[in-house]
Amino acid sequence: MAIKQRSKSLKSRSNELSDTFFQLKVLNGKEVIDSGLPRFADKVEKLGYQGLKPTKLDIFQINIGKLCNQTCAHCHVDAGPDRKEENMSRETLERCLEIIASLDVSTVDITGGAPEMNPHFRWFVEECSKLGKQVIDRCNLTIIVANPKYHDLPEFFAKHKVNVVSSLPYFSKSRTDNQRGDGVFEDSIKALKMLNEVGYGKEGTGLALDLVYNPSGAFLPAGQGTLEGEFKRQLKRKYDLDFNRLFAITNLPISRFLEYLLESGNYESYMEELVNAFNPATVEGLMCRNTISVSWDGYLYDCDFNQMLDLKVASNGQHINDFNIKELANRHIVLNQHCYGCTAGAGSSCGGEVV
Repeated sequence: MAIKQRSKSLKSRSNELSDTFFQLKVLNGKEVIDSGLPRFADKVEKLGYQGLKPTKLDIFQINIGKLCNQTCAHCHVDAGPDRKEENMSRETLERCLEIIASLDVSTVDITGGAPEMNPHFRWFVEECSKLGKQVIDRCNLTIIVANPKYHDLPEFFAKHKVNVVSSLPYFSKSRTDNQRGDGVFEDSIKALKMLNEVGYGKEGTGLALDLVYNPSGAFLPAGQGTLEGEFKRQLKRKYDLDFNRLFAITNLPISRFLEYLLESGNYESYMEELVNAFNPATVEGLMCRNTISVSWDGYLYDCDFNQMLDLKVASNGQHINDFNIKELANRHIVLNQHCYGCTAGAGSSCGGEVV
């Protein structure tokens, strides 16, 4: 059963899954389904870890807001056009910039929603670029063609050498539109052409265009290398499009994908698949170990997924205004059952496979 497209967010539908505490109760077998799955934290402890600790902080990730021009069926952020209030303020972004300037991090990873819809997005990219940081923009592609005020985004990205990371569920219209909405595939192809025209995905330009694949149902992604080769062949043959890398990401049982799993009767089997595919070799390279994630209202999380379940960092300073790198370096990473999604098979992160 494919994921059913939604027109509104969980929050606007007053769905009980919009409550992060309720989601956590579901994941821990306390609501809806009485599952007896092994605790993820116990799995990690059996590997010899006395609580999972971070490595050196290298990626400063910011969820700049939940406002989006799409309402994708699998979205773990529960983003959409109806999430207008949750947008990071200029003041919070200025505080983020102060911290980024003080840290030895290589990358500022900007996500959403559609991050470009935040009114301070371009200013923030420019300032991060001045600091010599690699900026990643997690772009849904359709925003580029959605409104004339975004049509110049490819040129803006190129000027600041932004690494554009874009979701494209598949190289066919039916599978893409089913997951992301009617017309999304055609608009995505238009946007990719515009990015190619300014040099993105082209050899020798230094302008990186990476695509993100995540499955359209309750199953794990195929091997990233195989998928990348097939995407490159098909997009080149059908549309004369080029890109650099493809990241295969496992759908985590959070928010609207969790809703799909429960509605379709796939929750138990999917969770069992994740547990059975647990790969100890992935733990060393989990993204939560070298990343800090900041929410639109300035709270700190180990990763974007913990952020969406409101599992704040286990540190005295849990807000950007109380940022303390020494305390954060000594924290234990907060683990829960959704973490199985990042350790299944070859692992999963914002940069694709882990091992």
